[in-house]
Amino acid sequence: MNSAVNKRFEMMFWLVLLMVLFGIKPLQAADKVWVATIHGAVSPASADYFVRTLERAENEQISLLVLKLDTPGGLDASMRQIIKAILASKVPVATYVAPSGSRAASAGTYILYASHISAMAPATNVGSSTPVTMRPAGMPQQQEDEEQSSQQSSMEKKLINDAVAYIRGLAELRGRNADWAEETVREAVSLSATDALEQGVTDFIAADLDHLLMQLDGHTVTLDAGDVVLQLANAEVTEIETGWRYDLLSLITDPNVAYLLLMIGIYGLILEFYNPGVGIAGVVGVISLLLAGFALHMLPVNYAGLALLVVGMALMIGEAFSPSFGILGIGGLIAFVAGSIFLMDSDLPAYQISMPLIIALAASSFAIFVFVVGAALKARQSRIVSGQEAIIGSVAEALADFQGAGRVMATGEHWLAESTQPVKRGQKLRITGIDGLILRVEPDEE
Repeated sequence: MNSAVNKRFEMMFWLVLLMVLFGIKPLQAADKVWVATIHGAVSPASADYFVRTLERAENEQISLLVLKLDTPGGLDASMRQIIKAILASKVPVATYVAPSGSRAASAGTYILYASHISAMAPATNVGSSTPVTMRPAGMPQQQEDEEQSSQQSSMEKKLINDAVAYIRGLAELRGRNADWAEETVREAVSLSATDALEQGVTDFIAADLDHLLMQLDGHTVTLDAGDVVLQLANAEVTEIETGWRYDLLSLITDPNVAYLLLMIGIYGLILEFYNPGVGIAGVVGVISLLLAGFALHMLPVNYAGLALLVVGMALMIGEAFSPSFGILGIGGLIAFVAGSIFLMDSDLPAYQISMPLIIALAASSFAIFVFVVGAALKARQSRIVSGQEAIIGSVAEALADFQGAGRVMATGEHWLAESTQPVKRGQKLRITGIDGLILRVEPDEE
């Protein structure tokens, strides 16, 4: 028994020795590479998609996650969410600016600097990373230019200095060009793929994904847990689809859609409170408000603008309930439009509410609250002309003499009536009440 075991170990020893001498590698499963794509502005939806993909990659022990990037920039909060996930990642992340003609501008530059590996396709560019700020309300363009030419505002300086410190920290962590990183923030400069490689901004230039993986085969990546050598010669590449969650987040975090959801929610609740019934308006209103609240929480919202929007709607409702010769209505319309314009606290075109949409909703809201609701209130307050309630106060005519109870003609019909006073035939009587099918009447003094 022992001799058989010894022979087996001896055979395994000589087999391993031969493999080492002749450079033969043992068969192993192919390394897995996942590819996630962000095309367009860096948004809450794209940040959620990337972070969730990275978490799955860590759980499934993927060898490399490639972020295929083409972006003009995006929200600072979403960018930082992506960067935090990359810095804490247990899986190497390679940001690849591709295909040719793409760019990693503004927020994309920060993501490129934060990644373990940075690569660009030919005819791509990186840079223009100056933080975008809003011009103070009411400041003329000429005045703004004069102030910028003399000196930057304190707020702008704070934003730029914060951005410089942030991107320099990323550059020092990854061993990339920190001086150019500062320059792209302060001066908004950009580099082509070739210049970025020469200046130490990016690590590789690759014509396509296969070319990139070929260059990365055998490359060493430093993670928090230690160095990892990528073995990508026979890598299994998988494209990660965005899925329904990304589509839903992209839809509701569009500022115009979030704005519409907010208005639908408010309209639905007002309609439900004014005319309670089946509850469809209330259900739709609550769901729309919840979706709008979730979207606005993820978007750069100016809460002063949101307050103006709510105040404007309240004033227009007030005009409908207590007419004030248009003072409340016009004031509400102005507050509504101003709040809608200031609602998004960002100067990025992708995060602005469409002005035609604002005008259309402002006009429709004014018409609904001032004219439609006002007309409905007047109709509610007008005299009832049908039903039992309409009979009370009307005039009846006695069909015969009676004392106590007798027959009368009212609303074109014969009724049994009761009176506390004697009644003569043909006498006009005022109906004071109704009890079932019996009218209570009294002589009509008028």
